[in-house]
Amino acid sequence: MSLTTDDRVAITDLINLHGLYADSGQLDRFHELFTTDVAYDVSDVGGGVLHGVTAVIEAGYALGDGNPVGHHVTNTVLTELDDGRVHAWSKAIAMHADRSCGSATYEDTVVRTAAGWRISHRTVRARRVPLRR
Repeated sequence: MSLTTDDRVAITDLINLHGLYADSGQLDRFHELFTTDVAYDVSDVGGGVLHGVTAVIEAGYALGDGNPVGHHVTNTVLTELDDGRVHAWSKAIAMHADRSCGSATYEDTVVRTAAGWRISHRTVRARRVPLRR
């Protein structure tokens, strides 16, 4: 199966909606973005691996004021895998209330479900140092 333009738009929207829902306090809508059994790996930023969309929602609420005030996702590249899943690779910039910011990479596995495309696995990798030779 080849990804259609509609698939690409739907998957990109899915990734973008994560930041919009998080920033507007609509974490309960994460069910629209992630599979119920999602593995959300935030080990690189000190959070371990969260199992299930409910755990992702609860972790977001638990961060309270530690949550970024702005999630910005860019440079999304989609690659269809042989089994119909999609690998999505994106850059994320997080703005914090104290005016600090951070850069990370999202590596997502996206699957087609009866409800549409959903993220079944996300790994967040922080970018802490510039490129060196």
